[in-house]
Amino acid sequence: MTQLEVAYHYDSRPGEKTMRALAGMREVYGIRRITFDEKERIVRVEFDASRMKEPVIAALLREAGVDIGAKLALA
Repeated sequence: MTQLEVAYHYDSRPGEKTMRALAGMREVYGIRRITFDEKERIVRVEFDASRMKEPVIAALLREAGVDIGAKLALA
């Protein structure tokens, strides 16, 4: 198991429908954690890289309704 974290800026605050979709996304095998920093407008997803790749995470966030922008470089 290889744990990775990816972070994105998001434009608009997720609404109730999006938050419900994200709750379902947490059930996807390989996703460990999803966190939001509302002040900085950053969403972080911790996932198992042996199960999925970063483009899949971005697609799942978009499908859930999160308006993601630029991927952030993590230190």
